Amino acid sequence: MAKYGLQRGIRGSEARHTTTAQYYRDLKRQTGELEANVRQLQTAQQQAERQLDEVRKEIKSEKLEAAKTEAKTALVAKVGSLLGSGKLKADNRTLQSEVAARDENIELLQRQMQRQQEEHSRQLMELQAKHRREMADKEAEHQKEVSFLKSVIQKAKKWFPLFQELVYMEKFCLKVGFNEKQTATLISGKPLFYEGELYSEEHKRKFKTERAGFQVVKDPKDKSKLALAINRQLIGEWFKEQFNKLFSSIRRTVAPHRKDKGLGL
Repeated sequence: MAKYGLQRGIRGSEARHTTTAQYYRDLKRQTGELEANVRQLQTAQQQAERQLDEVRKEIKSEKLEAAKTEAKTALVAKVGSLLGSGKLKADNRTLQSEVAARDENIELLQRQMQRQQEEHSRQLMELQAKHRREMADKEAEHQKEVSFLKSVIQKAKKWFPLFQELVYMEKFCLKVGFNEKQTATLISGKPLFYEGELYSEEHKRKFKTERAGFQVVKDPKDKSKLALAINRQLIGEWFKEQFNKLFSSIRRTVAPHRKDKGLGL
């Protein structure tokens, strides 16, 4: 142990080895005592400063003129001894170091927060730019598809003259009251048997029909157009007949009442 600058204990000595735990406990105790002394010195300093202020006020009074020099000298000496204490100066330097370290940590945290905010803003701007590019690409793709579909429709109209009429007829059949499956059957040119109510856009009402045969045919008056027929009769004419029958029925019902009213007079 000699080569490390250490010596063994003296045989028979009452000195005992201090454990690490005991060492830290003693160190903590001494630190506590030091802090208590610092607080005591700070309290004494504050009391001395207050006393100095009071003495300064009292010095102005004529009653204390005689004791002014002695009290002032003693108090100033006491305050000077406190402020000039090496221990207090060391504690003040320690406190100043801790405050400086704290301020440095706060400044470091502020710089880190600033960098995080800048990084977040940068990422947000990148995401927004990416989203705008994606939306622009989708819009361009959509416009491309729309243009393609328009060109297909134009070609279909050119190649199939009745294509546009079939589109109109599909809407008409759905509005009259047929479901999608029944409409698809009619648009394909096949006959359809139906029983139920049919709606007339012209007369703004529904008309009931027994089981009848329906089919999409070329308009007899204009072969370039299509029409819906019910039992080989154009549905527009059929609606008109049904409305006239309803009107005549209502008129026959109302006429006797008017006649009876006239006889009563």
